[in-house]
Amino acid sequence: MYLATTGRPDAPPAPSGVRRRVPGTVLALGAVSLVTDVSSEMVTAVLPLYLVLGLGLSPLQFGLLDGLSTGATALVRLLGGATADRGGRHKAVGGLGYALSALSRLGLLLAGGATGGIAGAIAADRLGKGVRTAPRDALITLHSPPGELGRAFGVHRAMDTTGALLGPLAAFALLWATADAYDAVFAVGFCVGAFGVLLWLLLVPGRARDTTPRPGPPAAPRARAGLLAVLRSPGHRRIVLCAGLLGAATVGDSFLYLLLQRRLELDPTWFPFLPLGAAAVFLLLAVPAGRLADRFGRRGPLLYGHGALLLAYGLLLVPLPDAVVLPGVLALLGTFYAATDGVLMALTGPFLTEGRQASGLALVQTAQALARVGAAVAFGALWTASGPETALTAALVALAAAVCCSARLLPRDPAAAGTAPEPSERTD
Repeated sequence: MYLATTGRPDAPPAPSGVRRRVPGTVLALGAVSLVTDVSSEMVTAVLPLYLVLGLGLSPLQFGLLDGLSTGATALVRLLGGATADRGGRHKAVGGLGYALSALSRLGLLLAGGATGGIAGAIAADRLGKGVRTAPRDALITLHSPPGELGRAFGVHRAMDTTGALLGPLAAFALLWATADAYDAVFAVGFCVGAFGVLLWLLLVPGRARDTTPRPGPPAAPRARAGLLAVLRSPGHRRIVLCAGLLGAATVGDSFLYLLLQRRLELDPTWFPFLPLGAAAVFLLLAVPAGRLADRFGRRGPLLYGHGALLLAYGLLLVPLPDAVVLPGVLALLGTFYAATDGVLMALTGPFLTEGRQASGLALVQTAQALARVGAAVAFGALWTASGPETALTAALVALAAAVCCSARLLPRDPAAAGTAPEPSERTD
């Protein structure tokens, strides 16, 4: 699908019109993410159905469970990022996260219908994701040319999303073949996740071994080598703030799929297929969105992507035919992720201090995760108290305000213009 190379990440930009090969490390990381996402999305695709329709949880209970389990990632993202940066242990820390997520499938299998056991297993999965995400994204940053980070993240996210497409299909096939035996989904998910850990150990190298200075803020002195040293860049601080603002107005995918299922009165058997539409659009647009972000700047795609999510909220509220609402919401949700997920990390990269890449990315991810915890709990509570339409209207207004604020706060993207950050953006 994409050509690999082991060329140096600090190599000069390719001539105009010449496309550089994707670094081999990015493809290896993409392969691991593809396999791991098959495992995780098998479970994620059926979990809302299992909890809300199978075990009878209310929207508020589901929101609390989803929000608290998502919040568990925030507790370890910073620790995982700081530990990975210390001595360049990105591979060891990331591998620990992948292993924890794989083991969480066994937790779901052993929990039965016990809510506490299910909550613990979900938290373990999210903890694993929190531990591995920053080291993995730091490896992408370290092994890719700064001016092509958008494309590198786009390729990785496209491969990751391939797994997101295959996972629900596998879950549906298992449920159909086993007469809705959720335990079979959890067991197979564990086996696939364990294979992803093996690929990580065999294919993924450690930190890039180059000594050439990379663009971006200089390394922090030892006296300021603490975790908060990564916030010394004003541009990075603004990105962290905007990630929190936008995350606080982002309704979780599970809620959107439940709203679609409720509005369309879909048979529960078809519920696992809902994420496939969004994943297909994400897969198609992730690489083009990354390349456009590298060429024209990464602020625009990030804001336009949240605008697509805003339109998805609106489609769920307006009285349009189901034939318009279903594909429209899924297409807009996929566009949102294609234009924001990897692009946010690529936008952050040039503002990070040398040797603090994982910590800097972890701060952005943590701000986003903590904000989404509050958003999930608040949305679930408002849905339970006043109905889904009121909750979604409030989310729409909040997201519109967050996009407007972020349009003013996000820093100019230096890498896309081929220049280093201005002195005022390097340090206080």
